[in-house]
Amino acid sequence: MAELSVKLLEHTPEPERTIATAARICYAPVDADELFRTLSDEEVEKLVNLIIKSGHLSAVEHAVFTFAVDGISRACSHQLVRHRMASFNQQSQRYVKYSHGLGFITPPAIDGNSSAKDKFDKLNNMALRIYRELLEEGIKAEDARYVLPNSTETKLVVTMNARELLHFFSLRCCNRAQWEIKNLALAMLEEAKKVAPLLFKEAGPSCNRGPCPEGKFSCGKPWKKIR
Repeated sequence: MAELSVKLLEHTPEPERTIATAARICYAPVDADELFRTLSDEEVEKLVNLIIKSGHLSAVEHAVFTFAVDGISRACSHQLVRHRMASFNQQSQRYVKYSHGLGFITPPAIDGNSSAKDKFDKLNNMALRIYRELLEEGIKAEDARYVLPNSTETKLVVTMNARELLHFFSLRCCNRAQWEIKNLALAMLEEAKKVAPLLFKEAGPSCNRGPCPEGKFSCGKPWKKIR
């Protein structure tokens, strides 16, 4: 079974200092380059905290993060690409032929049910067998892929600016989010916090910062922060 893997490939150098510079330039009579070089660490921290608390997030868009995502299903990637303020490149089932290895993502509810797991594995294995038979018969991969299920593993490169990441985390770290994309969001948050701990200190679902906005649909279980 394929396993989730998330790695931060690249990010804006000194993302929090970049954000603080962008915020301060609106009110400073000096060049942005000078601000970037001369702002103290204490000023950067104060500005980032103020920006996040106030909700004036335009400056946050100047920090960008790029992730390598492996081991998610096509069902999960269909949810992920709904976040339109982001850039995605995904492993193509049109050009990549799965003649040898191909992973499938098993939902925990199925994995914990031996009867359901048996049916699930049989269907996936049959789909993979038929897919390969179609390739052997000369069917192009772009057509043979139609038999592959939503559980098929995929790989992506995902780029978001910090403002969209905060929005993504607010929705997808929530207890009500679908389990797979929630796991993905938590892994991305963990990676992002390594390089921008101030920026993502309060990141996560809305209940991390105040009342739950879900109303009667609330899970009733406040989220536990990642430290």
